Amino acid sequence: MLLVFDSVALMAILLASFSIRLGYLYFPGGDLVWIVLVAPFIAVPVFVRFGLYRAVIRYIGFKALWSIVQAVTLYALLWSMIGFMSNLQDIPRSVTLINWLLGIVIIGGSRMIARWLLSEALDKKTIRVIIYGAGSAGRQLSIALMQSAEYRPVAFIDDDSQLQRQSINGIEVFSRKDLDHLIEQKNATEVLLAMPAISRVQRNKIINFLEPYRLLVRSLPGVLELAQGKLRIADLRDVSIKDLLGRVSVDVNSELLGLNIINKVVMVTGAGGSIGAELCRQILGLKPQVLVLFDQSEFALYRIHKELANVGIPNVEILPMLGSVTNRKRLSHVLGHLGVNTIYHAAAYKHVPMVESNNAEGVSNNVFGTLNCAQAAIDHGVDTFVLISTDKAVRPTNTMGTTKRVAELVLQSLAVVSSTSFSMVRFGNVLDSSGSVVPLFREQIKGGGPVTVTDPKIQRYFMTIPEAVELVIQAGAMAKGGDVFVLDMGEPVRILDLAEKMIRLSGLRLKDKLNPNGDIEIKFTGLRPGEKLYEELLIGGNVSKTDNPMILRAEEEMLAWDDLKLILDGLKEAIDSGDQAKLRQLLIKAVPGFKPQSDITDILYEA
Repeated sequence: MLLVFDSVALMAILLASFSIRLGYLYFPGGDLVWIVLVAPFIAVPVFVRFGLYRAVIRYIGFKALWSIVQAVTLYALLWSMIGFMSNLQDIPRSVTLINWLLGIVIIGGSRMIARWLLSEALDKKTIRVIIYGAGSAGRQLSIALMQSAEYRPVAFIDDDSQLQRQSINGIEVFSRKDLDHLIEQKNATEVLLAMPAISRVQRNKIINFLEPYRLLVRSLPGVLELAQGKLRIADLRDVSIKDLLGRVSVDVNSELLGLNIINKVVMVTGAGGSIGAELCRQILGLKPQVLVLFDQSEFALYRIHKELANVGIPNVEILPMLGSVTNRKRLSHVLGHLGVNTIYHAAAYKHVPMVESNNAEGVSNNVFGTLNCAQAAIDHGVDTFVLISTDKAVRPTNTMGTTKRVAELVLQSLAVVSSTSFSMVRFGNVLDSSGSVVPLFREQIKGGGPVTVTDPKIQRYFMTIPEAVELVIQAGAMAKGGDVFVLDMGEPVRILDLAEKMIRLSGLRLKDKLNPNGDIEIKFTGLRPGEKLYEELLIGGNVSKTDNPMILRAEEEMLAWDDLKLILDGLKEAIDSGDQAKLRQLLIKAVPGFKPQSDITDILYEA
């Protein structure tokens, strides 16, 4: 198409050049006809050489326009040389100059018009976005977006008054007060945060400002990630809910982190789970001698082993070990053969309604699995044993929380009679874990809703998985034996507020009585068996500070080993006989604070 257009245009330009020079509509006769017809045969090879037919029209820029100027200039010179060398007397010399000027205007202009038409056609299919942040990252992002077929940046927003009303890459910079106007006039549907270096507090303020608007909010990765390579549109990601927590991170004590890990044999039970996998990632970075991954799920174990093997940390051996914590012989063989120094015990059933429907297995895995690990650790001289516990162990209303409290009691009792340093770290929900509401809400929003919340008053503590694991490792290093550590989870979050924020930050509107034409509805389903409205982190009020302000040491009641062993033996008999009523009675005896929220709902229970 370009070849045909250029060929016709070049001949028309010559006729126009003669007409302009002579002052009337001119059509050459005789030999002059050939000098007009030969123009495409001179120009096309030159244009091909300069790459005029390789440029993608909708992305044509200054460099391509400069190539057009050079190509047309060379063509005009060659044409004039051929014309004058042919001894044709009727060619005015000024025709060469007019031909050159018109050639640049028509050949270059036609491509710019084509680019504009293509851009307008594509613009109807593109997502119109506002970039928040007109700094270096914002400028890079705007260039990347303008080269894409999916996005079109329509404005910058920046809080720096010196940048406002300026133009960057042809895009004007506005203040945040102009956002309503921009959404209406520019038809913007997304905001991209291009401020990778700001603090979490600042990011939290910006996200809270954007939340009421019907905009999908996305962000760039952090500075360190951007420094590793060129910015790509694929680096954009939905704003993480962790940005809404407003938590200020505390400086890490690197000496504590490595105390029980560097050059040691470390084992993580439940290595394929959310917490276990993150433990493995951080432990690997601290360079143990051997990292033992222990999990009963073959697929989960394969996945985390493959991930860690691809990291390529030198001189660290990674061993995937299939096995259940309920199999004491398997645990004993692993610990004895590998000479494990440190154990992080993350293996547990954690889903409250699931354990409520399978009480015996919950007790077997969470209580006796912990007991098996602890006794095997004592038998084989393991130095440090850290239990991953939960806030649901405090004044529990469900079997899962009660089993975790009994697991704590087991370690507290064994710590008195053994040389292994036993400790437990108690914390609340972690964002994006397998049992968290966050991935559930995200999936429900993606599917068009409704988003399900059990109760409008329900609250939970939240922490990011990496932060929780980092604190777990530090807490374990501070243990003296039998310690119950509690992580500072900040303020509890109302689950309803979390659901509403996620809907709004997805660029959608909440559908309720006040807004019946909204996009996503929130449906209340009622508390599930064993679920309570509020979680707590402390049984008593006797707590002391540690070297890390985010970690507290709690002094809590415990049972002597002889008394606890009688209860454990009874639990074992109840499991073997399938006696659900006795199982519950013994759990209440072990944990007097256990106030069941519902009757026994085990699938196999017969009243």
